[in-house]
Amino acid sequence: MKNLFTASLVLVLSLGLFTACQNNAPKSEVKTAAAGVQYICPMNCEDGKTYDEPGSCPVCHMDLEPMKAEVEANKSEYVTAYVSNPAQLEAGKPGALSFTPQIKGNESAAVPLDLVHEKKMHLILVSDDLSWFDHIHPEFSDAGSYDIKVLGKGENFSNGRGHNETRFDAGGKYWAFADFKPTGGLNQVNKTEITVAGTPAKAVAYTQPKLTTTIDGFTVTLEAGHDGTGFSSGTQQHIPVSIKQGGKAIDPATFENYLGEKAHLVMVEVASKEFVHTHPSVANGKLDIHTTFAKPGTYRGWLQFQTDGKVHTADLVLKVKEGSQHDDHTGHNH
Repeated sequence: MKNLFTASLVLVLSLGLFTACQNNAPKSEVKTAAAGVQYICPMNCEDGKTYDEPGSCPVCHMDLEPMKAEVEANKSEYVTAYVSNPAQLEAGKPGALSFTPQIKGNESAAVPLDLVHEKKMHLILVSDDLSWFDHIHPEFSDAGSYDIKVLGKGENFSNGRGHNETRFDAGGKYWAFADFKPTGGLNQVNKTEITVAGTPAKAVAYTQPKLTTTIDGFTVTLEAGHDGTGFSSGTQQHIPVSIKQGGKAIDPATFENYLGEKAHLVMVEVASKEFVHTHPSVANGKLDIHTTFAKPGTYRGWLQFQTDGKVHTADLVLKVKEGSQHDDHTGHNH
């Protein structure tokens, strides 16, 4: 009888332990759609486009987020007011740029901004032919504007490139893309034309792809796809990027974080000035770009990453052919 009791006790304890182990076993995270909830890219890459299911943005590859009530209710159109000092900037001479986010139709209202990738505003400056590029971060002023100091010829950058200073060494037309997220609103990218007086630089025409470039001893190569078809618009593009130093492959996971990411990629189409900003992930010892080109054309790209406190900017040229405008390969319902 005693043996029977002991055996029963062991069986009960074993079942209890088995059940406890099952309950404590790690579970894979499965994101399911909540009834009636719409999902949107936190960077608003697709200009307010929403999805019925969670997943990742086909442009910047960030996780889609549930659309908050205040965002859904906020139908405001944002613009960026621009002024310069002096009113006519001149190549090689000092000045200032000022950008003020505003609500169209209610321009006097204050527009507080959220921190996105460690900054409240990212400003991308390019020359009209896209031969010149600068990625800087304006400083907020008491007047409610975000300001940039323009250096004169021979002036040195006080904190290195990428802070709140720039310099126009040549005259001509430039474009400023102000990238910001109003509190309670969607991410915005406003484009502003800037004219600088003075002798323009010789224009550069980008007619051929440039998928490999060397910068600061690093060789950066965009792999155009396993099937060799290159890039097309309207479908999610999967672009591995290999980086070598001295002929040896470098794992981008070892890079320092730059603005909260291992790398940033900005692309601008030569003719239309279509703007793409994405953040490559790290996979299998390479950077992995996931993005969607809304339009075909020739895109100038600037891939930025940081090592030993220095930001490296690799310039590229991508030829994007016409593709499907309906299949984004994400499996979401539009």
